[in-house]
Formats: sequence, structure tokens, C-alpha cells
Amino acid sequence: MIRAIYPGSFDPVTLGHLDIINRASRTVGELIVGVLNNGGKTPLFSIEERVNMLNEVTRDLPNVKVMSFSGLLVDFARHTQATVIVRGLRAISDFDYELQMAQTNRKLNPDVDTMFLATSLEYAYLSSTTVKEVASFGGDLREFVPECIIGEIRQKIQEQG
Repeated sequence: MIRAIYPGSFDPVTLGHLDIINRASRTVGELIVGVLNNGGKTPLFSIEERVNMLNEVTRDLPNVKVMSFSGLLVDFARHTQATVIVRGLRAISDFDYELQMAQTNRKLNPDVDTMFLATSLEYAYLSSTTVKEVASFGGDLREFVPECIIGEIRQKIQEQG
């Protein structure tokens, strides 16, 4: 059984993220969605809130597990016994950075490979940053994020505004 990790900040989770999660979960035996706890950034949502949102939107995917982590991704992969890292590519500009990271991770842990999934065209423009910006101006989020988390995003934006 192949165990893979799909890492990210997921602040908040978008339909693009969910597309990659769905597609990757059909490709591997177990997919761990690794929610990065990056102390260098100030996220909109806490690590617990992001994990909870991901658990909610992936509850119908039996081979998907959501976990938080900090530190090196390859250390998290070793800890979870994952052998594949899944990364989504939206544009050619993503590829240069992602290839460097894949090569670095491979150097740090030769037992872990990286699998790239091209983002579906309908989500190629989408990012968590875009979602937060649209939300901050009261825009319609239904085309960007799972409907069940729209209220949480609106509330957080309001609290921070």
C-alpha cells in the first residue's frame, strides 16, 4: 500500500485543494493531508481550525487522514511512513519551485518520491490568498471553497477586520 502526504497550509482549504485531495486519494492507498504549522506566518485560521475544516470536507474519503505537522516535510514523511509527497501544479511558475523542493526532499530522504498532479483547469487561478482577498471585500466564495466552510471564512474575516 502506498501512503502519501499532501502538504500545505490550507488557510483556508479551497476547491483546488479538494480536487487534488480527491484525485490523489484515488491513486494511493492512504493519503495524509499534512497541515503545516508554520511559525513564520500569521495564518487566518489556527492549525486546529484548519485541521477541523479539512476533516469536515474529506469525511467521505475513507482513505484520507488529516494531521498537522511542523518542521521538515521529509521528517513528517518518515514519522508517518509515507513514501510519496503529492504536490499540485497550477502554472509553469510553480514547477520551478516545486522541482527544487522535490530534489531537496529526495536528497534529504531518498526513500521519498514526489508526485505532481496538474491542477484541473477550472482551479488553475485559485489560491487561498485569492479566497481571503475576495472574502475581505464580501465577494461570493461559492466557486472557490466548499460551501460548508464559507460561514467560517466570513466570520474570521469579520473578526480580523
